[in-house]
Amino acid sequence: MEFFRSKKSKEAAVQTVSSDLNVRHPFSAIENYNPLTGFEMKLYSTLKEAVPIIDAATSKIVRLVGDFRISCEDKDIEYEINKFMQGVQVNACGLGASSFILTHLNQLLTYGTAVGEIVVNGDGNRIKALYNAFLGDVELKVDSSPLKLKICRKKENGESEEIKYPELILISALNPEPGHIYGNSIMKGLPFISNILLKIYNSIGTNWERIGNVRFAVTYKPSSDAGERAYAKDRAKQIAEQWGRAMKDSNHPSDFIAVGDVGIKVIGADNQILDSQVPVRQMLEQIISKLSIPPFLLGLSWSTTETMSNQQADILSSELEGYRRLLNPIINKICNIWLGLSGYISDYKIVWENVNLKDELQLSNARLNNAKAREIEQRINENEGSDPN
Repeated sequence: MEFFRSKKSKEAAVQTVSSDLNVRHPFSAIENYNPLTGFEMKLYSTLKEAVPIIDAATSKIVRLVGDFRISCEDKDIEYEINKFMQGVQVNACGLGASSFILTHLNQLLTYGTAVGEIVVNGDGNRIKALYNAFLGDVELKVDSSPLKLKICRKKENGESEEIKYPELILISALNPEPGHIYGNSIMKGLPFISNILLKIYNSIGTNWERIGNVRFAVTYKPSSDAGERAYAKDRAKQIAEQWGRAMKDSNHPSDFIAVGDVGIKVIGADNQILDSQVPVRQMLEQIISKLSIPPFLLGLSWSTTETMSNQQADILSSELEGYRRLLNPIINKICNIWLGLSGYISDYKIVWENVNLKDELQLSNARLNNAKAREIEQRINENEGSDPN
């Protein structure tokens, strides 16, 4: 019979406890991204919120596209149409067709598809306003012919009905795939890269939460004395209470005094946070290459040369010209409807402002060089004409 054998505790000597730290970043739409899914508005909106450099790049593209004006052969009509473009109401609080075009471009870059509406007055003889529609309220379908687009408005019950005046709807699609109506966002391909980048940033925050916010390991080692070992549990509990009291009041630092072999160490003090510069830069390089924005425009001081900066500026200029070509049909439709409702007939063209002052300088130098060349050619011709031989 084993009456006097002490019962062994069934509890483990060492246990792990949760530190209540969120190890995943809060943007679940990016975490659950599936590349096989189709049109995703929430995903791309979350990307701009989660990765500020994406939002900054798209905003700079929109601003760098610049303003425009309408040039007509008849100067009176030119004055009237530009006056309309500058004073037309846009949405609830906007003013000017440029505001509508920039919002349209921002929607186009973000979601790959942009929808707007020309709002006419009750009599139907004047353009009242321009409206940027929310893509969630619009459904695009293919009619009986693949070349005919059917525009529907979604109802509150989930059903959709075809709109009455599709000729007043302004639609743009960015690089649509063959057989598809909706375009592709400029951020297509970035959710996977952005997810890795967010995991790195979130891990940095978690590591700083663990290491930067110092945690201590207090260890009590009882001596070989039988009396001290008998009260080891009570003494450890007392040490824990007094340590917690000393650390709780941060405004009044306290000294911790204990009897016996008590050791105090900082948890994680010997560990080093991983260097994130290389992986973060690799992810940012992928993002910037997809958005076609020079790094120096985003405040990134990566090593570059003047020649490389000029080449990057030329690439950006070509990208901006491409976006302007996408916006020209929208502006043409607004102008054509305004001319028709106003009873005017006139040829016109859209004149965009130059991208930046550097372009102005290059154009000035080109005109100067051409003028000098013409002057030299004229002198040569005059000398040849006056030669008696």
